[in-house]
Amino acid sequence: MQVAARTREPAEVNAVALKAYARIVESWALSLREAAGLADMSESTWKRARKPDFAGELTKDQLLRLSAVIGIYKSLELYFSDPLARTWFTRPNAGSLFGGHRPVETAIEGGLPQILAIRTYLDALRGGA
Repeated sequence: MQVAARTREPAEVNAVALKAYARIVESWALSLREAAGLADMSESTWKRARKPDFAGELTKDQLLRLSAVIGIYKSLELYFSDPLARTWFTRPNAGSLFGGHRPVETAIEGGLPQILAIRTYLDALRGGA
């Protein structure tokens, strides 16, 4: 007899994604402006969203951003040791994707396509692509 897979409610998915994202933001020591910009939220929305009782909805774009950032975090933790794993995203990078800028800056400016490009880049570094 097969057990049906549990389907998560959108509010539950949002809560889990926001909790993980808040921990990553803290780990990377992102500013309020950076955390909000990376998630494509206003600063006031991010202030509300990082609280456990947040009842707002995330757009599909925002949820994809959070998912990709979680993947970036995981790749950094697997590929680099501390402190580089925790500071890589906020350090200037001469790589072709970044042009001497910090990955967080290029991710905010380039939006979801750049966030996904960073994720792909890191997955390739650790042999995932």
